[in-house]
Amino acid sequence: MLIGAAPIARLDVGFDAVRSNKGMLRICLTGDPANFPDCVDDTNATTRSVSADIRKVRFEGLPYGDYAVSVIHDENGNAKLDTFAGIPREGFGFSRNPPIRFGPPKFDAARFSIKDDAEKQQVKMRYIL
Repeated sequence: MLIGAAPIARLDVGFDAVRSNKGMLRICLTGDPANFPDCVDDTNATTRSVSADIRKVRFEGLPYGDYAVSVIHDENGNAKLDTFAGIPREGFGFSRNPPIRFGPPKFDAARFSIKDDAEKQQVKMRYIL
């Protein structure tokens, strides 16, 4: 390792219980609790959109630290999580698979640490409607 170089790692994120292969999985990886789960204003977030038939995504070159992942299954391809009366109509999931109560979990519930050169997270997709 170079002197002064930050340790870097990779993260493999797998997806379980995806209801269909329609649309896209939209993934947000962030280390910023203030921008979880949406990553909208997070310039350091890493986002990916992959076909819903993909069951694993790799992020490389990550500095060691704390992160959280959020995923939506955008079945109709409109680049957002559709809701009806505030209830998600499409699938969603989070790292560490925290319990879902009213609204999305807090960053700390989905937080995991990358301290080695490789980390894995398995996200179970959930569907309400």
